[in-house]
Amino acid sequence: MALKLKVTLTRSGVNRPQKHKDTIKGLGLTRPGKSKILNDTPAIRGMIRAVSHMVTVEPVE
Repeated sequence: MALKLKVTLTRSGVNRPQKHKDTIKGLGLTRPGKSKILNDTPAIRGMIRAVSHMVTVEPVE
């Protein structure tokens, strides 16, 4: 069974570089406090790493 990750946006994308805003949108996060359950893939891990200062990540079974 594939591991899943719960990604929660903890900081706003306002006054951030456009690259960070695009990454947040690509993760499917719309506003602070919202969470998404995503598959644990190398692409998702890279996106999370790019905005790691703005999100929290928890493993989900």
